[in-house]
Amino acid sequence: MTNQWNTTLYTGITNDITRRALEHKHAADDTFTGKYKLTKLVYVEQYSDATLAIAREKQIKAGSRKKKLSLIKSMNPECIDLMGEVGHEIATVSLRLPSQ
Repeated sequence: MTNQWNTTLYTGITNDITRRALEHKHAADDTFTGKYKLTKLVYVEQYSDATLAIAREKQIKAGSRKKKLSLIKSMNPECIDLMGEVGHEIATVSLRLPSQ
C-alpha cells in the first residue's frame, strides 16, 4: 500500500485483501498506515499457499525502495488503486503493506 503521493510503502500479507485494504483505509492515526495515510493498494501477488506468500513478503520487505518501486511499476505503472480489481479469500502479498 502507499499514500496518494506514493511516498511511503507498506508490505504485508493477508487472507482477505478486501477486508485488509479497508482496515488500512480507515486506520487510526496512531497506526503506521493511519499516520502515513496508506490507502492505495498498488501491487498484489496471489498465492494459494500461505508459506510461499510469507516467504515472498519477507523477500519484498528485504528489498530496497528502488526494487519495490520497480516491482510496482512493472505491474502498475500509473500506481492506480487496485482495490476494485482484486478478489477475496486469497493469501496476498501487496506493496501497500502492513502485516496481518
